[in-house]
Amino acid sequence: MPTSESFEKIERDGRPLVYIVRTRQMPDKTTFLTPPEFKQQVGFVVYPKGGEIARHVHRRLERRLVGTSEVLLVQKGRCLIDIFDDERNLLATRELVPGDLMLMVGGGHGFRMLEDTVLLEIKQGPYTGMDEKERF
Repeated sequence: MPTSESFEKIERDGRPLVYIVRTRQMPDKTTFLTPPEFKQQVGFVVYPKGGEIARHVHRRLERRLVGTSEVLLVQKGRCLIDIFDDERNLLATRELVPGDLMLMVGGGHGFRMLEDTVLLEIKQGPYTGMDEKERF
């Protein structure tokens, strides 16, 4: 498991809300940060020099997902992430810098930019529009 300096799980009542993976994280073996039942998986897959991933396709598999999880990677700039529980109580604020990644799996969140910032966002689709979000 990654060290607490490079990985942080923010939770409420034992339920994970946000995983933050700092840019300095560099494991020496394959390590998944999320449990296998999560709708989105985040982990490091480590290969030695000369290793390879065999050619493959992914079989069609129907899944039923409830909710949306997001992965954001800070490409440029600095920002603050505010993390809220399901009752919209502020639990934590963290500064994020280039290379930091966060997986948001529950609760609420907001961002405040400290510099011009570029975030790479990854989430499951299809995207149905702003009606997916409830602002508070």
